[in-house]
Amino acid sequence: MARARISDVAAAAGVSATTVSLVLNDVESRISESTRQRVREAALSVGYTPSSVARGLRMQRTRTVGLISDVIATTPFAGRMLAGAQDVAREHGYLVFLVDTGADKGMERDAIAALTAQQVEAMIYACMWHQVIVPPAGLPDNTVFLDCTPEGGSARSVVPDDRAGGAAAVRELLAAGHRRIAYLDTDDRVVVASRLRHEGYLEALAEAGVEADPALHVRGNDSSPHGSRNAADPLLDLPEEQRPTAIFCFNDRMAVGAYWAARRRGLDIPRDLSIVGYDDQQLIAPDQDPPLTTIALPHYEMGRWAMEVALGVRAEGDSDATHLMECPVIRRDSVGPPPAKVG
Repeated sequence: MARARISDVAAAAGVSATTVSLVLNDVESRISESTRQRVREAALSVGYTPSSVARGLRMQRTRTVGLISDVIATTPFAGRMLAGAQDVAREHGYLVFLVDTGADKGMERDAIAALTAQQVEAMIYACMWHQVIVPPAGLPDNTVFLDCTPEGGSARSVVPDDRAGGAAAVRELLAAGHRRIAYLDTDDRVVVASRLRHEGYLEALAEAGVEADPALHVRGNDSSPHGSRNAADPLLDLPEEQRPTAIFCFNDRMAVGAYWAARRRGLDIPRDLSIVGYDDQQLIAPDQDPPLTTIALPHYEMGRWAMEVALGVRAEGDSDATHLMECPVIRRDSVGPPPAKVG
């Protein structure tokens, strides 16, 4: 069916198209209330609905936000960032145009140009994991960065507080009585989170008066279960008096590898070995045996923060420069006291 036009409403109401436009756009004029009512009834009778796009362009408001991401939309656990951003947009009557570029720089460039041409009112640039980036050309000056910070750190951005998260993980183990705590790290030394979580590990040990043993900081071949198992093997093969009683893992996937290494040696978790992960991946952490104690990445909360700042609904003073989002401890069953025989 053809879309009803203003001229159809005008013919049905017996008035000019200008009168219809003034009435339907609530423009102040000397049009009588009876005429206004007749125009509204005519619009209903012919099934006329105004174009929100055209109205937005007239008002220089499109009520749309552009959100460009690398591979977040295809990553289950990071997708909660998008959910947080979309929830805020919906609460305030905005539509989100999402482009997942698959980390393709050409697609990214085209997406920025297309969203700019659509006159989006705000832009969010999101990454799957915490990193420092060189922003792509063409992004508006008021772009909000989600799970990444531009070089220099002056732009509005939100990232997880990975240093505090690493410290919280180690404090959890210290509180259970552990003193020989290993850090099973990723092999990728350029990952910002690796450095920050290690700094948190060292900070918590120092607070407790525990001297850090460099031999207990090991790196897997990668951040997968297989890579971490190979790194955990030599830790668990140390003599009993040197073996760690607890392992803090860079992420939940590496914690799975630590579980494997422990089981191959007949070690029970947490009776013989306590393990803490990081990320709180919903398809991994709760389903381990026993369920994994871990540090949650606040993806949903970061998504909400970014959209609130982009729309200008955050309290003044809470949206400047880089915002560090708390990473809470998720307690499950993989942490217990150290074995009595070595306690």
